[in-house]
Amino acid sequence: MILRNSGDFQSSLEDEFERRLFTRRNDLTNSIRLAIATDALHAMMNGIWGRITDLADEYRISRPFIYSLANALKETGEFIFKEMADCASTASLRELAIHVMLSLRLEAKSSIGAISTHMKRFGYELSSTGSISRILSCIGDLLPSTISTENGIIRYLIFASDEIFSKTIPILVSVDPCSSAILRIELSESRKAEDWKRHFECLHDNGVEAIYLVSDDGKGIRAGHAEVMSDVVRQSDTYHVIAHQFGSWADRLEKAAYKAIGVEQECERKLVSAKSDRVWGKRLADYDTAAEAAEKAVMLYDDFSYLYRCILGELDVFDSNGNLRDGRQAEEGIEVGLALIEELNRNSITKAVNKIKRALPDLFHYFDVARKVINECKALPIDEEILKVYCVAWQWGKAAVKAKKTDRRRKAQEQEQFCLEIADSLHQQEFGDIQQEVYSKLDTIVQSSALVECINSIIRPYLSTTKNNVTQQLLNLIMHYHNHRRYCDGKRKGKTPMELLAGKEQAKDWIEIIFDMAKEKDPELLFAS
Repeated sequence: MILRNSGDFQSSLEDEFERRLFTRRNDLTNSIRLAIATDALHAMMNGIWGRITDLADEYRISRPFIYSLANALKETGEFIFKEMADCASTASLRELAIHVMLSLRLEAKSSIGAISTHMKRFGYELSSTGSISRILSCIGDLLPSTISTENGIIRYLIFASDEIFSKTIPILVSVDPCSSAILRIELSESRKAEDWKRHFECLHDNGVEAIYLVSDDGKGIRAGHAEVMSDVVRQSDTYHVIAHQFGSWADRLEKAAYKAIGVEQECERKLVSAKSDRVWGKRLADYDTAAEAAEKAVMLYDDFSYLYRCILGELDVFDSNGNLRDGRQAEEGIEVGLALIEELNRNSITKAVNKIKRALPDLFHYFDVARKVINECKALPIDEEILKVYCVAWQWGKAAVKAKKTDRRRKAQEQEQFCLEIADSLHQQEFGDIQQEVYSKLDTIVQSSALVECINSIIRPYLSTTKNNVTQQLLNLIMHYHNHRRYCDGKRKGKTPMELLAGKEQAKDWIEIIFDMAKEKDPELLFAS
């Protein structure tokens, strides 16, 4: 073919170019192709008509080529972001599974086997007993066994300390009786002086100091206190010293009296049914013997229970008019009561009396604390007579908490409410705030470590579900749960122990706090495959 001029030559090249299906353009670099694909995909996703044509004219490329670039970018993006979403979904499912197992273990008090069964039923991940046990142990390792203060601040608290037992293994526990927060909980090989010494030293190292210590008269805890807290007063637990010693005797003597009465009634029944004089005479002798034994048993129970109630009354902080009682007079009253109990001439009861006598020197320190508390209360904007009414109401409230029998509890609650109504009628200012403030101060008068018994009742179900194979990791979990869970009823309703202890609102749930800690200390725990 002969070309007559340059115009014909140019026209021929354009015809040849248009006949080609694909031509590799070296001038269209990867960055330019990405820009074209991005621009085109944006136009396609947002319905911008005419933009594809403009790109084709601008870069002298075909519309199908632009669409292929845009579709390739879309598919690549979907693949990348789908992988990221799958990873996030996997992490989310894992967190959900851990959330469920924590809730079942701590809130529902379920065993590892029961948790596994539940999680398998509903298709959760990590549902094997091995996975559950391993993860709970890992979380327990992340949690502390001792509370600590922030920024080196020293916090002064009352220590209520005692031992809890898992079979024969002791668990050493210290609690703040005002907030009910567990300060330290540890699995120990023994409960000797050196064990309690380390226990108290650890609290000291974490910025927690004792105002005074309330405990029973165990040799180990007394020796440990003497070694590291000799300058801190130790208040003997009034419950363990008196109620625990004499309470069981009151129940025992009551049962013995009823049993003797039953024997007397049976002898009387047999006596009435006697058919001959010989039989009647023998049964009459049996009846007289049974009647005499019943009378002695009833008299012994009546005398002991009366003296026991008198001794318990001497432990009251306030009299019936709301006046602070004298500690020395209370001690003398108990000494008189003990002397009268000794006169009952029962060797076993005399042994209990001797134990109480040995504990008397450390039994009345709470009166000194009460005196300071009353002086603080007098500084409040409240009349002294109204303060006395509050003191009586508070004491009835404590009696309601300690009462085991329903009738006694109801009576104590009624008396407390009656006193509060009197105070309300006398008070000219806002009532609720003053009552709460007075009660809060009076609550620092601690006579016993009974709150540790409450912690024992909280821990006991977990020990049962593990067949008493308790670990420190489990104790750490229990401590964290108890300190950060919200009370559903009672005087602490709606609050967590840590809120009451620190005076700072807890914004997050106890499981969220664990997750935050895990993300900081061991992220793989929540996101591992």
